[in-house]
Amino acid sequence: MNARSIVATVALLAAAVGSWYLAGSYRTADTAIVVTESEFAGFYLRSARILGPDEDGTLLYEIEADLAVQQENNEIELQNVRIRYSPNANVPWTISADLATISNQHDLIRLSGHVVAVSEEGFSGQVTEIRAARLDIDPILFRAETDGKVQIRIGSRSLTATGMLALLQESRLHLKSNVSGKFVP
Repeated sequence: MNARSIVATVALLAAAVGSWYLAGSYRTADTAIVVTESEFAGFYLRSARILGPDEDGTLLYEIEADLAVQQENNEIELQNVRIRYSPNANVPWTISADLATISNQHDLIRLSGHVVAVSEEGFSGQVTEIRAARLDIDPILFRAETDGKVQIRIGSRSLTATGMLALLQESRLHLKSNVSGKFVP
């Protein structure tokens, strides 16, 4: 071993001891992580699928979303939402929206942003499309309601109104006010 090798070995050994000492000084038993009340440890899911059972536990509806995030108040916020009823429910509607909030009691789904409800059998047995900026769905009672502007297309007929109540299982529609429409024979 020549002098150069000895100096290099001593330098490496000194660097190793120094780094070991520095690493040990950063690890202290007194270090604690403080969690404040403002931090919330709710869940989030990508490509979420939420199943809604009826009172017997049979699948009634399913909600698919690109993202589901639990909020501090235990509501669940969803992005890019699709709601479909089970074939056994006899509710031929598919509902989609940009955003949705499921109440913390899980009895109401508030949809917003490009809400579209479509049925191939719809009202009067024709293809029906309902569009609104906001729509509240009670999935157990098969009700959809809004107080805002709504556009409805039933076959070749189109209507606009302010406020609507749709009984999805019964294929009944109640428009609240400012109803105007276009009917082609």
